[in-house]
Amino acid sequence: MSEAVVAGYQPRPELTKSVTLPARPEPITLKPSETAVVVVDMQNAYSTEGGYVDLAGFDISGAKGTIANIKKTLDAAREAGVLVVYFQNGWDPDYVEAGGPCSPNWHKSNALKTMRKRPELQGKLLAKGTWDYAIVDELQPKPGDILVPKSRYSGFFNTNMDSVLRARGIRNLVFVGIATNVCVESSLRDAFHLEYFGVMLEDATHHLGPDFIQQATVYNVEKFFGWVATVNDFCGAIGQAAPADAAE
Repeated sequence: MSEAVVAGYQPRPELTKSVTLPARPEPITLKPSETAVVVVDMQNAYSTEGGYVDLAGFDISGAKGTIANIKKTLDAAREAGVLVVYFQNGWDPDYVEAGGPCSPNWHKSNALKTMRKRPELQGKLLAKGTWDYAIVDELQPKPGDILVPKSRYSGFFNTNMDSVLRARGIRNLVFVGIATNVCVESSLRDAFHLEYFGVMLEDATHHLGPDFIQQATVYNVEKFFGWVATVNDFCGAIGQAAPADAAE
């Protein structure tokens, strides 16, 4: 006779002990089993020459360094058993999901404005199935990672992100990606309002606009919405996550 199944919340197996991440304004304790790294919009559109952001006239010269630092972060996270979640921003090929003239997104999205200004680009920017929409080659998701499509700046708006995280007992979110001042900050703010502990790795993000924009988001996160850390500090901390039974 098989054993009866007991219902109730079952946290992920505690394979590793908590670590302390050096951060500002103070260190923060993370359990790898309750932590996810959130990779925000690392698509050709935002970080590659010939992508939407480049075509719209933004400086993407810092994107290569950001990609390298994100790869380093993801390698350390996966090694420690930390969940990796990707946001992928864009719309259907007919741009129905982008909204029409009655939507503020239609007026403010620089991708949509660029296509209206340059009709030859219509259907090529942030449309699902295009090169522009695709995740960059260097950061392709791996088995076990989760991909969450989104159609607005925040990865929590009109997506299943919250339920995906809660079903896995995730409480801590480490944000990396582009753009610091748009989709990263929008998502981190929403995470704060949903009772997640948000950490931004400042050297694994890249902004759109003048340099002071990056510093403004760093200030906002540090003072109001979460914690700010570096890639080296995250990798060093998460790399010290000892097996749970080793500390018994």
